[in-house]
Amino acid sequence: MRIARVYLRVSTQGQDLDRQESIIVEAREAGYYIAGVYREKASGARADRPELLRLISDLQPGEVVVAEKIDRISRLPLPEAEKLIAAIRDKGARLAVPGIVDLSDLAASADGVAKIVLESIQGMLLKLALQMARDDFEDRRERQRQGIELAKASGKYAGRQADLVTHERIIAFRSGGNSISRTAKLTGCSEAQVKRIWARHQHDIAKQETLS
Repeated sequence: MRIARVYLRVSTQGQDLDRQESIIVEAREAGYYIAGVYREKASGARADRPELLRLISDLQPGEVVVAEKIDRISRLPLPEAEKLIAAIRDKGARLAVPGIVDLSDLAASADGVAKIVLESIQGMLLKLALQMARDDFEDRRERQRQGIELAKASGKYAGRQADLVTHERIIAFRSGGNSISRTAKLTGCSEAQVKRIWARHQHDIAKQETLS
């Protein structure tokens, strides 16, 4: 039996994961048993995504990680992206991502020079895909910076809105049992900021419970 774990990701809380749900059906139709589905709203440019880390921790030898595109797995700089992929491979698992030719089965059945060549080609294709995902992220960030500069020049820039993504990450880590200091380290925030956001979150929950 072929076993897969599906990873779905969007960058912000305002985005919807529903569009990616079809890959679960597609994986089943391809003959995979789905051992788990991991849904996350977080930037692919961060390595400390809780659901991705949980997926890697759950992986068993021979399993496959399925994602819509390689940039759902990573938009990290290439060295960090390669470490992430290595963590998946170290568990004896592999990726199954549309757009990346999978030579794993061919390489496994080959030996000698043929095996080395196939594994090298697979590595190069994956490295290229990871670098392209990062380049796209950098291009988008540069366009955003240019847009802000143009807005400032025309007097239309109203300033940066609250970082809702950071707030959600803090709440996710604290809800997962991480201490204030650990959460601060994982999110790159100060402990004071973590305390403030967590206290506000607890207050909102208590308020909702009172109203209900």
